[in-house]
Amino acid sequence: MHANDMAEEFPVVGVDSDAWEAVTLLAEHRLPGLVVTDPGGKPLSILPASQVVRILVPSYVQDDPSLAGVLSESMCDRVADKLRGKTVRALIPGDAPELAVVKVDDTIVEVAAVMARLRCPLAAVMRGDSLVGVITASRLLQLALTPH
Repeated sequence: MHANDMAEEFPVVGVDSDAWEAVTLLAEHRLPGLVVTDPGGKPLSILPASQVVRILVPSYVQDDPSLAGVLSESMCDRVADKLRGKTVRALIPGDAPELAVVKVDDTIVEVAAVMARLRCPLAAVMRGDSLVGVITASRLLQLALTPH
């Protein structure tokens, strides 16, 4: 089985897309992350849902979780305030995992090796310079566990 056979249609966002819309897409579809593309549509980075969750909590609470009980404002207001007027570029953390990029003819083992090495939950499947789909870690596991 090759990457082209494993790839699925998957939402992607441009680096200059609206941050609120990107986070809404993550939440509504319960995605592990989004592939972020440059203005030309070439995969650039990943916006992991786990990193976006960090915007829900002020840095002082991240440093000392026992302070979480003092928060009284609603999470929705906090998220809206943090995202208003921002682009996806502002959400990509400096420590975001490198996006796994594979070729359409890579095997399941080659795809797994790249995803494991980069600790990336998504792999962008490329045919030349064109993005043809995305492979999620859960899709890869599903295929690996299915008898052939």
